[in-house]
Amino acid sequence: MMSEPSELRASDADRERVAEVLREAVAEGRLTMEEFDERLDAAYRARTYAELEPLTRDLPVGGGAGPLAVRGPGEPAATGTAGEVSWPSRIGGTPSSKWAVGILGGFQRRGRWVAPRRFTAVTVMGGGEIDLREARFEDREIVIRCFAVMGGVNVVVPPGMGLDVRGFGLMGGFDQSKVDEGDPGAPKVVVTGFAFWGGVGTERRLPKEERRRLKAERKRRELEEKRGTDGDQGRLEKRERGELEG
Repeated sequence: MMSEPSELRASDADRERVAEVLREAVAEGRLTMEEFDERLDAAYRARTYAELEPLTRDLPVGGGAGPLAVRGPGEPAATGTAGEVSWPSRIGGTPSSKWAVGILGGFQRRGRWVAPRRFTAVTVMGGGEIDLREARFEDREIVIRCFAVMGGVNVVVPPGMGLDVRGFGLMGGFDQSKVDEGDPGAPKVVVTGFAFWGGVGTERRLPKEERRRLKAERKRRELEEKRGTDGDQGRLEKRERGELEG
């Protein structure tokens, strides 16, 4: 028995198509950055078309409003999306650090750093953030071991990067809601470890440069629309003055 289209499993290309529609929508001012972040995160977590369709249902897609069309089996996938990451160029390098500790305090690893094959994070009544959005990677797969005791660790990964969470918690938790195979050729991060009265979370966020690009594009479009409106108003006023003088 053939499955309904909405029950079919979504591919990485399908998720990326939805992500591109969302990027276009936030650049046009149809979505706020908060709405964009929420929908983008849901898009990369989606497993079926039924989960993807509501994310673009109220947005123009391909010149008209409505949900993104379901691509049937065997149809070619979309390629060449804007903001595509060159993953091979980000693999390789000497690790900046291999561990971090936050005891009654916190730590951050963010910006342009080289994530090692094995990274260990320990928090005791403290917190830490490991941000991989602008990082390079020593190898195609890296393992981040998190040990949180009455504290927490947050791992931030960019869209398209593979994510696998294998840790467990005792009176604590490991967030496994954003596990994703990632784009073909993208590096993968495995988050493992142990949380006791604490938690380890993961989330997907756009890199800062991409967020700035989207905001700049949104402002540019708003200015163009304002100039167009002002121009139309000016022409209308001139026509009205001419009619009165005549």
